[in-house]
Amino acid sequence: MNNFDFLVGTWDVANRYLTKRLAGSDEWEEFPGRAVSHAFFEGAGNFDEIAFPTKGWRGATVRTYDPATELWSLYWVDSRTGRMDPPVVGRFEDGTGEFTGTDVWEGRPVRVRFIWSEITADSVHWQQAFATEDGDWETNWHMYFTRAA
Repeated sequence: MNNFDFLVGTWDVANRYLTKRLAGSDEWEEFPGRAVSHAFFEGAGNFDEIAFPTKGWRGATVRTYDPATELWSLYWVDSRTGRMDPPVVGRFEDGTGEFTGTDVWEGRPVRVRFIWSEITADSVHWQQAFATEDGDWETNWHMYFTRAA
């Protein structure tokens, strides 16, 4: 529990986004974001909203902790669709959080992985990767969080 307490507050976020996923692309787009995160359930829950001002859309994540399994479930929702994606589920070990699940990308089933790493009081790195059923992980999004002044 309380694993996401590090995220509470306001963050400037540098995004690096793979423009074509699962296509062998190496073309990345970079854009800014601003995230605000709050804890709830005395640390067993977390919510953040991130704005991408140059893109014209927002995202939000709800994170909940299950004390029976000692696992976190993370749910992403995007303002462009209003659809809440299926959760990625996992935990923190040795200061790194790894969360996996399944979803559909452009009509294809994919495995999804989020990794939270390099966590300090003023910075954190998040990354997302997809893999097809028989493929290797392809990292397609990095977020570099820096605590806002």
